[in-house]
Amino acid sequence: MPDSPQPSPVLTHFDAHGQAHMVDVSAKPATHRVAVAEGFIRMQPATLALIAQGQAKKGDVIGIARIAAIQGAKRCAELIPLCHPLPLTRVAADFSLDEAAATLRCEVTAETVGATGVEMEALTAVQVALLTVYDMCKAADRGMVIEGVRLLEKRGGKSGIWRAGPLR
Repeated sequence: MPDSPQPSPVLTHFDAHGQAHMVDVSAKPATHRVAVAEGFIRMQPATLALIAQGQAKKGDVIGIARIAAIQGAKRCAELIPLCHPLPLTRVAADFSLDEAAATLRCEVTAETVGATGVEMEALTAVQVALLTVYDMCKAADRGMVIEGVRLLEKRGGKSGIWRAGPLR
């Protein structure tokens, strides 16, 4: 159950005339903000074994995916049209392998001190990391599936703490 109310159903990226615009955050105070996101890439067990053993032809898949996640967070405002460019203070990407499910999980934590949150940076970072895994392993397994990308938690700002509930 979330720790704070769900977001308002009002779409803030549209003005009174229905035109898209970047939200004005100039009156909001700068606070420490944190967002955590996760996602998974499902693959053949043999592909996961290549990653785990460091035997993928293109190199250290998890190491490169970690760098890709950081780069993805840093470039979020260039990719998502109405995102504010943010001075990130921290981006961390962690990976875990689930051999039984033949999946690789990526969890990204993004932080800033600013007037707007870092949810989009964390979500973008997860996607870019998982796309990098796909790119590096596609010669072995073109059937990989990226799934379950979601925000797990956000902290900071006037809405306080929000945490995702369990997957349905």
